[in-house]
Amino acid sequence: MQSMETTQEDFSLCPKFEKTFEILGQKWNGLILEVLLNEGPQRFKNLAHSVNKCSDRVLVERLKNLEKEGLVERKTYKDSALIEYQLTERGEALRPVMETVHEFADCWY
Repeated sequence: MQSMETTQEDFSLCPKFEKTFEILGQKWNGLILEVLLNEGPQRFKNLAHSVNKCSDRVLVERLKNLEKEGLVERKTYKDSALIEYQLTERGEALRPVMETVHEFADCWY
């Protein structure tokens, strides 16, 4: 008779789930996404002010990564030095996830 127990070797997470948590779990990404979800498009200096414990170098790195992942887009304006960061449709789709995280935090922390 074969055992019905699941061993650690048998268990594996869905690669899509792992990828999502790899992105969301990276330090500062959740806070950057939260600011963009709540405040809309932001200039770099405004994001840096909102996520004030993150160095500018790391913020640039995180924004580039979130852009590469299709969650954030860097918007430039013709004939202007203005650059804004805003969520893409994929980034906006994280709204219910972030709301659930808030509910968890309100309840447990």
